[in-house]
This record gives sequence, structure tokens and C-alpha cells, in this order.
Amino acid sequence: MLLSRFASSSSSRVITPSLTRAMSNQVVIVAASRTPVTSFNGSLKTFTAPQLGTIALKHALETSKVDPAAVEEVYFGNVIQAGVGQSPARQVALGAGLPTSSDATTVNKVCASGMKSIMFAAQAIKLGDRSVVAAGGMESMSNAPFLLPRQNPLFGKFTTKDSLENDGLWDVYNNFAMGNCGEHAAEKFGITREDVDSHALESYARAARAW
Repeated sequence: MLLSRFASSSSSRVITPSLTRAMSNQVVIVAASRTPVTSFNGSLKTFTAPQLGTIALKHALETSKVDPAAVEEVYFGNVIQAGVGQSPARQVALGAGLPTSSDATTVNKVCASGMKSIMFAAQAIKLGDRSVVAAGGMESMSNAPFLLPRQNPLFGKFTTKDSLENDGLWDVYNNFAMGNCGEHAAEKFGITREDVDSHALESYARAARAW
């Protein structure tokens, strides 16, 4: 997703000096792109998370005709970072043709990583620190590696851990699977299946209206 500071030429409204000042740091979405979502170990299994992020950002730049050199900062969410290489967001920035002078920050807020990246981008623009920022999320469950401890066991065999489960799908505080968290939260707060379905439907409706 590409976000930019409001420009008066992008609107057909009558722009007065006072309105221009009030909206000078208003954030607008210039472009939004994504890759397909395929099955686990499916057709995209050979692409790393940064490679998928690069494809999406390149497409957003091409469709919006934004010069990559104009993008001042990149925020990209990524949860399962084991084995993806140093600074995943920087990989995306350079892969999409952004200059080395652009900042790049990888965000890990578990399921909300991509959304938090967009929030950071919007805040940077509203504060006047940036004019054009790229933000999004990237993940490749198919490339999540198994983990071995660095120390040799004193006795017996090595025990592997699945980084997909360990780093993304396991509640480290209560020591149970994240899938259980949904069940516990629903019971604690009285959330019914109908409530969840209604919320999901509204999310699709909002997306359709925005599109």
C-alpha cells in the first residue's frame, strides 16, 4: 500500500488557503496491491516473504505511477522472520527499486503487523515527517523453518521446533495454541458465532464500498 500527503490537485473540491493548511498532512491511499493467497506449500512456496512483499510493492508503484525515488520510508509487517534474511523490509524496499536513502522498518505485532505498519506510515505523514510512505504485510508460512537448539543435548536426541507454531501460532504467555485463544475470548466476552460472521461480513462490505 502506498500512502501520501494530501495534495490539492488530487481533488475536485474548491480548495481555500485555510482548507489547504488544514489538510496539508491529511493521509490518502494512493495505491494498494497484493499477491494471491495460496494453500500451505502451494504454488507460491518457492517465494520468501520479502519476495512476495517486493512483488506487491512493485505493482503498487507501477499502477500508481509513483516514482520509487519519491518513497521516503517503508514499513512492512512480518511475523515468522526465522530464515528470511536480515532486515526483511529493507529487502522489499531495495527489491522494488527504492533508493538506499529510504528508511525501512520491519514490524512484528503478530496478526496486526501489517495493519500496524500502515498506522505507522499514516502517523509519519500526519506528523509531517514524511510525504510518501509504503506500508504493508508479508508472510510465507510455507518457508517457516524447523528450529534446532544450538547447544548439543547432554543425553538423548535433538528436539526440533516448528517456527510457524513457535513464533506465530503459540501463545507464549499462557502456553497454548493461538486457536484456543479465540475460543477462550469468545467464551469470556460472550461473542457468538453470529457476531463473528456479522463482523466478517461488514469487513467485506466496507472493502467493497471503498473499492
